[in-house]
Amino acid sequence: MTEITAVDAPILIFDSGVGGLTVLAETRKALPAAPILFASDQAGLPYGSKSEAEIAARVAGLLGRMSERYRPRLVCIACNTASTIALDMVREVLEIPIVGTVPAIKPAAALTRTGTIGLLGTQATIRQSYVDRLEAQFAVGKVLLRHGAPELVGPAEAKMRGQPVDPAAIRSAVDGLRGQPGGDRIDTVVLACTHFPLLAKELSAAFGPDVQLIDGAAGIARRIAVLCGDNAFPPAPRIRAVTTGDADSFGQLLPHLATYGIDQFDQF
Repeated sequence: MTEITAVDAPILIFDSGVGGLTVLAETRKALPAAPILFASDQAGLPYGSKSEAEIAARVAGLLGRMSERYRPRLVCIACNTASTIALDMVREVLEIPIVGTVPAIKPAAALTRTGTIGLLGTQATIRQSYVDRLEAQFAVGKVLLRHGAPELVGPAEAKMRGQPVDPAAIRSAVDGLRGQPGGDRIDTVVLACTHFPLLAKELSAAFGPDVQLIDGAAGIARRIAVLCGDNAFPPAPRIRAVTTGDADSFGQLLPHLATYGIDQFDQF
């Protein structure tokens, strides 16, 4: 393996699938000269159906091994499920800055006009006490309706491969929020899974023009930029990807990955 110098050390953006590309895109806007390694744990997908213990062990173990191999300057866990469960454990294991991804409840509470916010995430994310604390801290006096929508992960991954999006999955997620008591008053929806912004067009059409969608990608990128503020970057930064999954399957994504500046990938 080519020796990695401090200047060449990448920002490692980690996700269970390809949803973290939304964070990568915002990070490139904030830090256009930074080298980035996008790590997709497709062999572990989906996280939302796994137990907390399984997720914590897998994420901490993978990031430990990836950090040894790629020696990143910073790690971003671009996955709400992994962050709400494993963020503290990873910070104990790695001695570099770690940026997590948590549901954008704070900005949603500032934006809502009706006082009713919807939250779409995985089953594992919406049940976490971390989300309870965010609600208690930032959404006092608001109503937060949660719905686990694991059925959206598959369509998001399929869309990246140029395949059609199942409209039934979109309708199921929307109905899961709208069908709850008070759901008709939702005017702001937090996309609490980095896969879901990939379906923003479809979700927005289904919710209607009076509902705004919000995710945390831009805020995460700003935090990464602050932590890397004094770093030196190489003159020609590389944007690469690695996957824990099947190489042929991941290779089908290359045309879409190229739009994010990724033109090559390796299997981890």
